[in-house]
Amino acid sequence: MTDGDRGSASGSARRVIVQAEDGQRIDNFLLRELKGLPRSRIYRLLRKGEVRVNGRRVKPTHRLAAGDEVRIPPVRGLGPERSAADAVIGAGVLDAVARAVIHEDERLLVLNKPAGLPVHGGSGLAYGAIEALRRLRPGLELGLAHRLDRDTSGCLLVAKSRPMLLELHRALREQTVGKRYRLIVFGTWRRRTRTVRLPLARYLTPSGERRVRVTADGKPSRTDFAVLEVGSGATLLEARLHTGRTHQIRVHASATGHPVVGDQKYSTPEQQRAAEALGIHRLCLHAEELVLELDGRRRRFEAPLPADFVAAWQRFAVTPPPAPP
Repeated sequence: MTDGDRGSASGSARRVIVQAEDGQRIDNFLLRELKGLPRSRIYRLLRKGEVRVNGRRVKPTHRLAAGDEVRIPPVRGLGPERSAADAVIGAGVLDAVARAVIHEDERLLVLNKPAGLPVHGGSGLAYGAIEALRRLRPGLELGLAHRLDRDTSGCLLVAKSRPMLLELHRALREQTVGKRYRLIVFGTWRRRTRTVRLPLARYLTPSGERRVRVTADGKPSRTDFAVLEVGSGATLLEARLHTGRTHQIRVHASATGHPVVGDQKYSTPEQQRAAEALGIHRLCLHAEELVLELDGRRRRFEAPLPADFVAAWQRFAVTPPPAPP
């Protein structure tokens, strides 16, 4: 998202850069961004041209593409809690985000996003990492290049201009960005390396929660896993993404019989209770490294493992016996 132009007295318009919603209809996109607004009002906004995609009016059936800019007008009746731009962000959150910046230059900012912090506000969340960064860097046109799950920590690319944002989107779309993750899964992963190619599709639960499942008509997806260390009841893995589907690593790991420790969506209730009994209260998935070509040279960004991730692995790590005297 980028901050919008000034609107009427009721608030400001927002400009949202489309990312993971590539291919989604604009009416469904707006239903999520303007949660609680009736569908009839969504259609009225589109019909009156108050919503624009790349500066143009569109029909409700218009499908979005990654990199599209959607102008969302201020809407009365949603309440201040729905406006990420106007949300009150506590000093503690701002300080945590400021300390999480691991790289910054004139075009790009890289954040080691804390687990539990969404990348942006919306869908009932007052604010996210990008809103906090905009408070810390006022006057800059900051835009998210990609997403991380709310409960995943690690490398998050933030462009400092629209041209940089489009360049990053193109690199991600062409799959020229290397992504390496660290994760802890339940059980003993018996192969040193394993490539998982299972098609994935998103769906909504009866309660309206977004989930992902393996299905024959899903989108092609590939994750390469490698064992780093085997512990007592769990395995420390490295994962490299070749596609960027929603919840890809989590679903691929679960489909092999080894859900990510701390996963409240794709692990069993027994596994969830086991993690809580060990004092693990986070999803043990961390985006450790991003590698990409920028300005004709290879750039590598690495986010150190958070202390709570390290502590979680220590619950499972097998301590070697002391050396004989």
